[in-house]
Amino acid sequence: MTYQEILENARTCMGPYCKSCPVCNGLACRNTVPGPGAKGIGTGFIRNYQKWQELCVNMDTICENKIVDTSFTLFGQKAALPVFVAPVGALTLHYGDKLSDLQYNDILVPACADAGIAAFTGDGTNPAVMEGAVGALKRSGGCGVPTVKPWNMEAVREKLELVKTADPFAIAMDIDAAGLPFLKNMTPPAGSKTVDELRQIVEWAEKPFLLKGIMTVQGAKKALEAGASGIVVSNHGGRVLDQCPATADVLPAIVDAVGGRMTVLVDGGIRTGMDVFKALALGADAVLIGRPFVNMVYGGGAEGVKVLVEKLKSELADTMAMCGAHTLSEIKRSMLYGF
Repeated sequence: MTYQEILENARTCMGPYCKSCPVCNGLACRNTVPGPGAKGIGTGFIRNYQKWQELCVNMDTICENKIVDTSFTLFGQKAALPVFVAPVGALTLHYGDKLSDLQYNDILVPACADAGIAAFTGDGTNPAVMEGAVGALKRSGGCGVPTVKPWNMEAVREKLELVKTADPFAIAMDIDAAGLPFLKNMTPPAGSKTVDELRQIVEWAEKPFLLKGIMTVQGAKKALEAGASGIVVSNHGGRVLDQCPATADVLPAIVDAVGGRMTVLVDGGIRTGMDVFKALALGADAVLIGRPFVNMVYGGGAEGVKVLVEKLKSELADTMAMCGAHTLSEIKRSMLYGF
């Protein structure tokens, strides 16, 4: 199937909220939560997408004519391109009852491994969600990044012990999930973590540890102080706090503050290989993409994942060639207009 055919098929089996739009930009779903929209008036998701579109690339083909290499390595894990799938949870609630979280991960994780990338898997109040993700990771040789919610410390430790049995190449925590309703008012308290608490979590992880949900230079520095191996610049797709800046807006300053001392990834509204190029030009090492992969899995299963990965890789390679970059390390901020 083609990308458009898969998207059309997704429209026949999604729930009432996601419209499987030609471009996943937040305009149709806006503030539908439950659903794929954003919090409040829904501008967080929209702003993330729009900012990447405002950035323009500088074309320069006066250079050596050679093959473009999009390959990337994250904590020893080789990838065909610097793109990973963002963690998504509560699939039935937000996207319709065709797939549960367990069924989604059983399709997504091996499909990503086969396509040459890796998936960040989600977490949930139902223990079976993480248990299922761990099972999928085990069957794929640890090719993925289990993402633990910021539960209370005892629960985090239990989750980490479980995910380590899959021997993943890294472990993540979406620290901004502290803003999700089901984490609030829990007993024992779940949510925000201090630097000291994060330092303990990093020690328990015994793997490269990524903190997802960093939106300020101060937050990035605290993640570095806690011993995190990397961060994901992310506002949770606009789903936890309204009126946040776009991730593309805050990325350059964060990279300038901690880049080189830790890995910096970014997500939020990235939809094409050209968007990936722009993120790398701003200083990110790699990107995460979430909602579009949900549509691909719902509409085409493993084939959908492969088609989207190939599309992103082709678009990234084309942009690199037309801007005079033949390896990822050659992508510079000066390749964006106005920088």
